[in-house]
Amino acid sequence: MLMKHLAYHTRRHHSLYILLLAACLVPLILSACSSPFGGGNDTTTRKPMKVARNRQTYSAPIVGVTDFDTLDPALAHDPASIQAVQMLYTGLVQSDDKLQVHPQLAQSWHQESDGVTWTFKLKPHLTFSDGTPLTSTDVAYSLNRALQPATKSTVAPIYLRLIKDSDQLLAGRISTLLNDSIMTPDAQTVVIVTNKQSAYFLSMLTYPCSYVVEKKLIDKYQAGFTDHLNEGGGAGPFKVATYTHRARIDFVPNTHYYNPQPQLQKVSYIFYHTAQEAYQAYMNNQLDMTGVPLNTLANDKKRKDYHQVPQLWINYYTMNYLAKPFDNVHIRQAFALAIDKEAIANDIWQGTVIATNHIVPSGLPGSNPHVTGPDGNESVKGNPQKAQALLQQGLQEEKMSSVSALPPIQLTYVSGVDSFDQEVKAMIQDWQKVLKVQVTANPVDYNTLLDKVTGATGNANGIQMWGLAWVGEYPDPQDWLSQQFAKGAVNNNCNYGQNSSTTAAQQQQVQQQLLEADANRNDSERLQSYQQAEQQLINDVAWLPMEQVTQTFLRNPNIIGVTDNAQNNIPPDDWANIYRVQ
Repeated sequence: MLMKHLAYHTRRHHSLYILLLAACLVPLILSACSSPFGGGNDTTTRKPMKVARNRQTYSAPIVGVTDFDTLDPALAHDPASIQAVQMLYTGLVQSDDKLQVHPQLAQSWHQESDGVTWTFKLKPHLTFSDGTPLTSTDVAYSLNRALQPATKSTVAPIYLRLIKDSDQLLAGRISTLLNDSIMTPDAQTVVIVTNKQSAYFLSMLTYPCSYVVEKKLIDKYQAGFTDHLNEGGGAGPFKVATYTHRARIDFVPNTHYYNPQPQLQKVSYIFYHTAQEAYQAYMNNQLDMTGVPLNTLANDKKRKDYHQVPQLWINYYTMNYLAKPFDNVHIRQAFALAIDKEAIANDIWQGTVIATNHIVPSGLPGSNPHVTGPDGNESVKGNPQKAQALLQQGLQEEKMSSVSALPPIQLTYVSGVDSFDQEVKAMIQDWQKVLKVQVTANPVDYNTLLDKVTGATGNANGIQMWGLAWVGEYPDPQDWLSQQFAKGAVNNNCNYGQNSSTTAAQQQQVQQQLLEADANRNDSERLQSYQQAEQQLINDVAWLPMEQVTQTFLRNPNIIGVTDNAQNNIPPDDWANIYRVQ
């Protein structure tokens, strides 16, 4: 990843996703199954041979943090910790390398006719890494533990919120979910009851806070159990060999893993203070991958070990539907179509982002490859003539004779990031050039921005327009649509559907369509409904999507078998296909 993404803050529910993305943090730790030695220019044609078993190793850097915040899956919220946790633990279901929900500890599942009861059958002969049998009781214990107030998880209340009575447990009104909404009819069966029909429940269940932990290790060491993961604790493809805080962690294969064993015999994550240090270590053949610093990007793009992978991350701007002049759909559309996104992506971001019209990003199951802008075209270069016509239409509808009648307009965004200063400057120039409208930049610190965004909810006097980002929380379009725009959604700060504009009724129909899609058990129909709703949201300019962020990194081609994906996760079973060649 690039330096410029260092401080791009996202509208997350918890501190993690203010994104500690110090320079190369995301690419370095999220592509942690990559390759060794920066020898990306090898032009030989010989068939590669696997190295000896004792040389099947892999090392990746973690940059920008000095240690893991936690190795407890119930608490893991930052990218570095999540990466390590995914080596050690697994859950009922997880995402595969296409981001489809895949059975993991579960062999199968069934949604009952009531739409809220989910029955999971476990694979036979499951064990933890110390050989202790893993049964339905362990799954139930882990889910219940994650939601216990005493655990103090900031993520379980989000990703496990669909479990019935989780809110009661978190509020201290009940003491357990066991034999309430989490049941274990036998050692191989887990039954979970949700609080509403939610077709996306399985996608939310892929988050690490649902992963299974070993009760006896926690009983023995309490909160300190994560310093004893060489004794057991998880059921992932690896276990901890050594962990030197603030320096490195070494993983070795879990010989009790229930699926095919990893081929790599040691995987190491090493902490580096700066992205430049990690980059230099890769160039010195000390690491197997590295992020790409901005100052080396132009040259590194020419290397054979260079990779660029779109992420589940959209930078966007949005407008307050209650604030003049953005209570008019045609004025919103004019502002959207006046922007040349492609020029901004190339000139300012140097091609490290992809200009987009998408709300639901490419790479996510259900993403519509043919989504268009508000003018019905797939172009991301803007449409100046259409923008001018729409502005005139909007002015007439508002009984304004010219742009001089518009109120003062401000664009509020987070300060301190040069690339965003440049982007906002370019947008303001486009609006002035195409629409003859003057917009003032209003950079503020991140906390102030969040306060102002929250304050815009239901407020005609709130800020008019602002910039933020959304990074996918779980691999389902519901996260990008209903979570943002449904009636009552906490993120619907732009007041979509909650306004008195001439198109409010149509917006409310879209909101209803989203809620119906959320509960639709037919995946094909559900995704089609989401795509239809997304296009209408784009036409309404609920968001003005600007760019999809990509991950840029170097990875030695001597590591074989890695499948990159938009979530940067390595599914547990993929490790069996990853190995080093000579």
